[in-house]
Formats: sequence, C-alpha cells, structure tokens
Amino acid sequence: MDVKAIRQQFPILDQEVNGHPLVYLDSSATSQKPLQVIEAVDAYYRQDNSNVHRGVHTLGTRATDKYEGAREKVRRFINANSTAEVIFTRGTTTSINTVAYSYARANLKAGDEIVITPMEHHSNIIPWQQAAKATGATLKYIPLQPNGTFTLDDVRETITGNTKVVAVTHVSNVLGTVNPVKEVAQIAHQNDAVTVVDGAQGAPHMKVDVKELDCDFYAFSGHKMCGPTGIGVLYGKRELLEDMEPVEFGGEMIDFVNLYDSTWKELPWKFEGGTPIIAGAIGLGAAIDFLNDVGLENITAHEQKLADYALKNLRSIDGITIYGPEKRAALVTFNLDDVHPHDTATVLDAEGIAVRAGHHCAQPLMKWLEVVATARASFYLYNTEEDIDRLVDGLLKTKEYFGDVF
Repeated sequence: MDVKAIRQQFPILDQEVNGHPLVYLDSSATSQKPLQVIEAVDAYYRQDNSNVHRGVHTLGTRATDKYEGAREKVRRFINANSTAEVIFTRGTTTSINTVAYSYARANLKAGDEIVITPMEHHSNIIPWQQAAKATGATLKYIPLQPNGTFTLDDVRETITGNTKVVAVTHVSNVLGTVNPVKEVAQIAHQNDAVTVVDGAQGAPHMKVDVKELDCDFYAFSGHKMCGPTGIGVLYGKRELLEDMEPVEFGGEMIDFVNLYDSTWKELPWKFEGGTPIIAGAIGLGAAIDFLNDVGLENITAHEQKLADYALKNLRSIDGITIYGPEKRAALVTFNLDDVHPHDTATVLDAEGIAVRAGHHCAQPLMKWLEVVATARASFYLYNTEEDIDRLVDGLLKTKEYFGDVF
C-alpha cells in the first residue's frame, strides 16, 4: 500500500493547524474524503442534479442510474444477495432505529428478551431501551471480561429461548474490540433470535460478507468510510424486510394512495420515503470504488501495523492507561494520570494533532471502565507511523505542561 500516494488523494490533510502539519487521528468519529468522492458529489450537482425515479427526462434518468448504481456497489461491497436488501438511510443510527421500530416493536412482547453488550454505542443501546419499554420486553447485557471482550460462553449464558433480538457492535469504538459476530449470530439463531450488527466501525476497515456472517441486519455509515455525511446503509435479509412496515410515510415509498388507505412500493424503496439522499449515495458509491481500489485486505493489514506500533510506543509513556484488549482494531483509547482527556486533546490540538476526547457516545462503557471520559486516537488508511510518533511527542509535552502547572 502506497500510503504517500493515498494521502495525496485527501486534500484536507495538506494543511497546517496551529502552525503545525495536521495529524488527523479522529477517523472513528468521521473519516476524511478523497478527491474522487468530492468530485463525484460535485459532478452530480453540476451535471445531473435532479430527483430520482420520478422523471423521464435526461437529468432524472442520469441521477437515477447513478443512485441505483451506488446501491449495486453497496450490494457487492457487503455481498448481499440482492439490491432489495440494501436500504439507504441517514447513517448507522437511523438504520438501527429502523430495525428497533419496524421489526422489534412489531414482534416483541412481555417476557421476550433483547440482548446487547455494555460496549455498545448509544445508537445501539437507546433504540433497544425504547423498544423494551414499548413492548414489555427485557433488556439483558452480555458481561464483559476485564480486558473489554466477551467470550462465547458469556453469550451462551446470556441468550435464552426467550431472546428475540441480539444486537452487538462489530468493532467497539472505544476499546477497539473486534467481536465474533459470526459466532454470536450462530448462537442467536440456535435460539430463534435475530441478530443486528452495528458495523459503523467494521465496514470501513475490514471485508464484510453478510452472507458469511449470517447476520440478519447490518448497519453502517458512509462518512466513516471516506464517503459523505448523511448517508448510511441498512442491510437486512429479504424475508425479514418483506414483513416489516415502513417507518416513514410519504412520497417515493408508495405504490397506490387512496383516500383512506395506501399500499407500499416493493423493497428497497418502501423504506426510503421522500426525496432520498441522492448526492450522498453517489458519493458513497465513489468511496466504495476508492476502498476497493486500495483493497480492504490491504487497509486491514496497514491498520493492524499502526495499532501494534501505537500500543508499543504509547506504553513507553509513564502514567498512561490504555483501555481494551491487546488484539484490536486501529484505535487506542487512553488517559494520562491527573490530566483530564479534554485537556489532553486541547494540548495535542495546539500541536496540530486531532484526537477525540469525551465519553464517545458510550457512557455505560465509561462507567464500566470507572472513568468519566477518555482520549482516543483512531487510525485509517491515510495514517502513518510518523503520525503516531507525533502523537507520542505531543503526549510527552502534555505531561510536561501539566507537571509544571501542578
């Protein structure tokens, strides 16, 4: 992988922040965008801007072809059986909420169980809390091991014959834990439960094959995988989506509308009410092309090297606590003794280094870790070992600064 050539495709990285060359280590929050994605969105607005599906004029046809072409790119990217199983949404949050509202509320009742983990992003907790309250179902948590993983024995002991939904993240956005979602799905299916996978931190970084994983639903966001903001995907097995009702009603998703009742379009359009996110879908398609050109296997290998390098070098810093397992995805979450993570992030920003600080939309996990907040450095295909060296130097300056203050 020619990282130098890849970096040249990301114009935002060629700048100084606070007098220093930018080191962007916040890709878990949102990734940067390569030129071909920026140009694809620009070309749509410059040349093809029109609504999709409804018009027979040339611009409408071109826009529709690009929009549906992006859906086919997503289908191939995750190896879905059909484009009918690929729903465009605003992002992972909307995708999970769609399942929680449309599937869970229609199929759960008092006595049923929803199983999740304490490491979930709020977007994979709150929808299930609300579904449980609405249906009388019980919310249960798979316990975590001290290193921030769970075992399959933990899964087997938590899932029962009453479990109807198992929702788990593919990769923790705090711990970097890569969860065995294929095996979780097998255990869930043995108990006649469906699986929902939060793939926001998975799809951008590793090859995802939904048929191999045998998950029932898989959700991810475009903006974390070099695509635009405001576009995401919900994959669902066709037989489940067929039985689900739409959650938004209006134009685009209807078949026939009468005065007192209406019928819906077939999949996937019955879940895409209103004017869809056309430019976003086209940009996501361009992002998928970009990632495929680089190669997901290459990206995974590069990020693993960065994660190993970061762990080794960050552990050389006295007074640092690193959270999560040894084997992890390309992120490191940490705290410096006696320094609030917001202060750490502020000093790093003064050095031109962008990291995330806070609870990372994972407050239950923060309580499990017994901290209020953490700092997080997350890596992607455009990061280098030199970026990590800059991070280490910045953290040493942070310790020096706050050592002088106190």
